[in-house]
Amino acid sequence: MSAALLILALAVAVVSAIRGVWSPCGLSMLSSITPMTESGRGNRFDVTATWFVIGGITGGLCIGALAGLAAAGVALLDLPTSTLLAVGAAAAVVTASIDMGLLGIDLPIFKRQVNDAWLRRYRSWVYGAGFGWQIGFGVATYIMTAGVLLTIALAVLTASPLQAVAIGATFGLVRGAAVFVGRPATSPAALAMVHARLDAAAPISRAAAAWVQVLAAAVLASLAWHPLAGAAVLVTALALTRRPSTGLAFRS
Repeated sequence: MSAALLILALAVAVVSAIRGVWSPCGLSMLSSITPMTESGRGNRFDVTATWFVIGGITGGLCIGALAGLAAAGVALLDLPTSTLLAVGAAAAVVTASIDMGLLGIDLPIFKRQVNDAWLRRYRSWVYGAGFGWQIGFGVATYIMTAGVLLTIALAVLTASPLQAVAIGATFGLVRGAAVFVGRPATSPAALAMVHARLDAAAPISRAAAAWVQVLAAAVLASLAWHPLAGAAVLVTALALTRRPSTGLAFRS
């Protein structure tokens, strides 16, 4: 299968996972699992965070395995590579349009948070791994960017179960590792500083999530049809960003 699908899927997975940090669930994790809070519970942050990452990777492996099953089905169809690239390009156009506010779908979608009661009921490895799994699965909590859906779609279109699992694991690893953003939060003031920095970077994360999908659409369109098709995607996206009515101000 075309290496382009794998490379683009990995790029979209990484950026989409990073964007998830700004979800209410992600921000809650960065307030609930810190050196300060874990010390107050009698736990070690690094241990809890490690379990969180393990859970994130496991969640990513699970969504990757589901995508892998679908990828195996696509492989059986034995479709031309150009067809798979074209479908990927179309999917990227749709998901980028969602992030850019062009389809009337407000992000985030699937507004679900993890159960913070676990913090009081269970041991640190339980809530660390459990929260991490839900975060790493990608579609079990707030979905901050349609890039998550594009990641799954491209994983399926690789027509390779192994590649699909690798893409899911990458997403889960990045999503889980985000817990270490809160590593400096050893005091209330330090925690406030962490969140202030996140607030400042939120518009950049939103723009990055949208534009990685635009670039994926452009590359896939170029490969599936003609370089001019990819150029048309980029030119159209750039033109739309200059229209305030489209909602492309990339607010957090």
